[in-house]
Amino acid sequence: MRARAWAAAVVAVVLVSGSGCAAEPVAAPTGTSGDGAVPPIYSNRAYPARERAIDLVSRMTLEEKAAQMVSSQSAALPRLGISAYGWWNEAAHGVAREGTLNNANPPILINTTSYPVDLSLGATWNPDLVYREATLISDEAREVVRDNRLDLNFYSPTINLARDPRWGRGDEAFSEDPLLTAALAAEFVNGMEGKDRAGRLLPQGGGYLKTSTTLKHYAANNSEFDRLTGSANMDDRTLREYYTAQFREVIERSSPASIMTSYNRVNGVPTSASGYLMDELARQTFGFGGFFTSDCDSIREIQHGHHWQPPGEPEPLDHVERHAWANAAGEDLNCQQGYHDQWSYANTIPEAVARGIMTPNGRYTEEHVDAALVRLLTTRIRLGEFDPAENVPWVTAARSRVAPGSWTNSDANGAVTQTADRLALAREVGAESIVLLKNEASRSRQGGRNALLPLRVPASGPYRVAVIGHYANPPSMYLGGYSSIQASAGQANEVNGYAGVRAAIQAINPGAVVDHLPGVTPGTLAEVDPASVAAAASYDAVIVYAGTDDRHSREDVDRRSLALPGAQASLISQVAARNPNTVVYLETAGQVDVADFEAAVPALLWSSYNGQRKGEALADVLLGTRNPSGRLPFTWYRNASQLPPIDDYGIRGDGTSPGRTYMYFDGDVSYPFGHGLGYTGFAYSRLAVDRRTVDANGSVRVSVDVTNTGSVAGSEVVQLYAGTPTAPAARQRPAKRLNGFQKISLRPKQTKRVSFTVDIPDLAFFDNQLGRYVVDRGSYLIQVGRSSTDANPRQQARVLVGGSLRPELSVVTATAPTLVSPNTVVSPRLTIAMSDDTRYGYRAEGASTPLPTGTTVRYHSNRPGVVSVDPAGVIRTGSPGVATVTVTVSYRGVSRSTEFSLGVR
Repeated sequence: MRARAWAAAVVAVVLVSGSGCAAEPVAAPTGTSGDGAVPPIYSNRAYPARERAIDLVSRMTLEEKAAQMVSSQSAALPRLGISAYGWWNEAAHGVAREGTLNNANPPILINTTSYPVDLSLGATWNPDLVYREATLISDEAREVVRDNRLDLNFYSPTINLARDPRWGRGDEAFSEDPLLTAALAAEFVNGMEGKDRAGRLLPQGGGYLKTSTTLKHYAANNSEFDRLTGSANMDDRTLREYYTAQFREVIERSSPASIMTSYNRVNGVPTSASGYLMDELARQTFGFGGFFTSDCDSIREIQHGHHWQPPGEPEPLDHVERHAWANAAGEDLNCQQGYHDQWSYANTIPEAVARGIMTPNGRYTEEHVDAALVRLLTTRIRLGEFDPAENVPWVTAARSRVAPGSWTNSDANGAVTQTADRLALAREVGAESIVLLKNEASRSRQGGRNALLPLRVPASGPYRVAVIGHYANPPSMYLGGYSSIQASAGQANEVNGYAGVRAAIQAINPGAVVDHLPGVTPGTLAEVDPASVAAAASYDAVIVYAGTDDRHSREDVDRRSLALPGAQASLISQVAARNPNTVVYLETAGQVDVADFEAAVPALLWSSYNGQRKGEALADVLLGTRNPSGRLPFTWYRNASQLPPIDDYGIRGDGTSPGRTYMYFDGDVSYPFGHGLGYTGFAYSRLAVDRRTVDANGSVRVSVDVTNTGSVAGSEVVQLYAGTPTAPAARQRPAKRLNGFQKISLRPKQTKRVSFTVDIPDLAFFDNQLGRYVVDRGSYLIQVGRSSTDANPRQQARVLVGGSLRPELSVVTATAPTLVSPNTVVSPRLTIAMSDDTRYGYRAEGASTPLPTGTTVRYHSNRPGVVSVDPAGVIRTGSPGVATVTVTVSYRGVSRSTEFSLGVR
C-alpha cells in the first residue's frame, strides 16, 4: 500500500481566482441542438467525452435514463443512436461471457482462449507477463463482441486478497498481499484498457479505451457462505491498510473504468449503499474517477439478504428505497441479474424521484440519476461506440484480424481467435506460475543421487514414466471459474497434464513409455486404485497429479478444510512408498494440507488452475525446458486449525485469535509467502543502504548484488521487506511488510546489482484515534531475500526514522449539478484529501471543514460563453451548451487539479 501521512493543518485561508477570459475553441460548437449542419454535441469528437455524455443525458426523459442504468441489458434508444448494451461481461483469465441477452445472465462464450487463473498469475510475480496476457485478452475481446464496439465492459479483475485459503473464490485472487496484488492487477487493467505500463492511453488507440475493466469486489468480500447476509467487521485501520489498500493503489496506477461493490456489509452497512466506501474513500480519498456497479444483484440483497434498516429509519428499506439509497450513495449501474427479483433501477428510479426519498446524501432527485448516467455514458463514448467505426483503431484492428460479423458464439467459429501467439502465451504463463516447493535428492536406477527434477530423459533406450491421477487425464479439463466453454474446436487446442508430459518425453526419446494410471476412483476420487499403486514401482519416475475443482470450492461454496479431496493424499503416500522417484504436482484452488505425504516425496510442485495449455507448461518445468521461477503469493498454512473462523475479518492477532497472512501470522507454516525453488542457486551479497538515518518524509536507497551460482540460466524474485521489530506490542505492527520486488533473469555465474527505493511515507500506519496515517519513529529493519522468512543477517540493514511528516495535497474532487439553467450561480462541492487520508471541504449538505491555511483554489472554464468564472471566482452559467470547469488547488507547493462539467439548457 502507498501510505500517505503528514501533520494536519486546521484553519483555512482560501484564495479564489477566475480565468474566464480564455477564448473558446474554434472547433467546438456550443449549441446542444443537432439542427442544421452542426452535429449534436454527443456525436462531435471536438468535445471531451464527459461533455458529450452530458449532452446525451440532457436529451432523455427520466424513464429513458433509468433504463440505461441496468447491466443486462441497458435499453436501446434509437432516436439518439443508442444501442442496447450489455455491461456484464467477463474476462478474468480470458474472454468468457458477453451480455447479449436482455434481462438475463450473459451467455458463456465458446472457444475463446483460456489462460491460467489469477492465483496462478500471482505466483509469477511478473507484472510484465500479466500486462502481456491482458493485452492479448483485450485483443480477443474486441474480435468477438458484437460489432467489435458493444458490450466492452468486463467484470474483471478480482482483487480481493487471499487472506483465508478456505475462501471459495481463492483462485480468483492474485495474492494475500496488497502490494503484490496491486502491482499485478494494475498491469491487468492497463493491458485490458489499451494503456501503457504507466496507465496512459496507447497512441495506437487513437485516444480510445480498448475495453473497460471493473475491479471487484469492493470491499472485504472473502467468505462465500454468508456473502449475502454477513457483515465484515473491522476497524478503520484494517479496512484501509488491508482490505482497500490494493484498490487504492490500482486506482493510482491505472485509473480503472469501474469498481464493483460486493454483496456483504462492512461494519453493518451494505457496501452497495455505502457512501463511506464509494464516495468518501474511493472517490474523495483514493481519487477514483470512474463508475460504480453493483454485484449481481447486490442492491436486491440490501432488502432480501440483509433486511437492512438504516439507523433512524422506522423499518427496513423497501424495493424502491433500496435503489434510491444505492444510487444516492454512488452506485451508478445496477447489475439486476443473479439473485434477482422484478425490481431494478429501470422500474424504480422514476418512483423514487417522485417520492423524494430522503437518503444520507440528501433528498433523492433526478440529479443523482444524471450524475450516474454521465459516468456510464462517458465510458461508452471513450470506447468509441458513438463514433464511426473507421475512426476507432481498436475496431479496425480487430476487423483486420477477424472479418466483421464472421465470429459466432458456437463451435462453428473453429476457435479462430485461439491464435498461436495466444496459446503460446497461455503455455508461458502456466510454466512461469508453477512453484517448485521442494526438490530433494532421489535414488536413480544407476545408484546416483541427484535432485529429482528436472527429469533426465535419455535420448534413447528404455525409459518409463507413469502419470497418475484423475486430474492428469480427465474427460474434460477444469479451467477455473469464469471460463469459456471449449467445444470440439477449442478442445483440439487443449493439452492436459498427461498429454503434455507424454509428448515432451517422447520428443526426446521416441521409444519412451509414458502411461496414465487412474490412481483413484475416476470422478469421485473416493478410493485409491490398488493396481495403480502396484504398478508404480516399475517406472523410472512417477508423477502424481492431484487437485481440486469446482466441486470443492467455487463462488458460493467455501472449502471446509485444506485436505486434498477424496483419497488423493493416501494415493500419494502409497505411491511414494513404492517408488522413491515420485514427483507430486498439485493443481488446486490454493494451498492444501501436505502433512501426510510431504516428507515422503522428494519433489513437490504447485500451481492453481493453469489454463488450456497446462500440460505443456507442466512438461516444460518437469523436463527443465523452463527453469521454475514461481513464488508463493500466499502463506501456506499447515492446516485449517491454525486459522480463525472464515467470517472473522481481523488481520492482526490477539490473545484469542491468530493473525492472518505472513504479516501477522506467527505459527509454523508448510511454506512461507514468497517461497519457491528453481534448478539453479542464487546468492545475495554487498547489501547497502545509502543512509542509516532518515526523515519521515525522506527515502532510502537499498541495493544488493544477486548472483546465479548454478550452471543454468534462471529467474529470481528479489523481495524487499520492511519491519519495525522494536515497536511496542500494543501498536500491533506486522512482523514485516513487502515493500518492493523485482523479477530478474541471470545467466550462469552472472551477477546483477538490484536497487530499490524505500519511500518512508509508504511505511505509515493508520491511527484509528487520530483518523490519519502516521509514520512510527524509531528503528526499521530492511530485509532483502528470497521469501518472507529469509532472515540472513547479511541481507538486513537497520535504518533510524525520525521527524514528522509534512502535509501534502493528494486528491481534489469537485461536483456540481449536471444540468443547469442559464444565468445560474454554481457553487461546486469541493473536497481535498491529504496524503495522510484527512479530508477538508465539503462533507455533507450544510457541513464543511475549512481548507488548510494557505490553500489556494482557482477555477477555469473552457467555454466562458457557456460557463464563466469572474475574477472573484464566482461561477455563472450563460448560453446553452456544455462546458468544463477545471479546479486547481495548491497547498505548500503542491498543486492538484480536477474537473467538473455542466450542461446549460
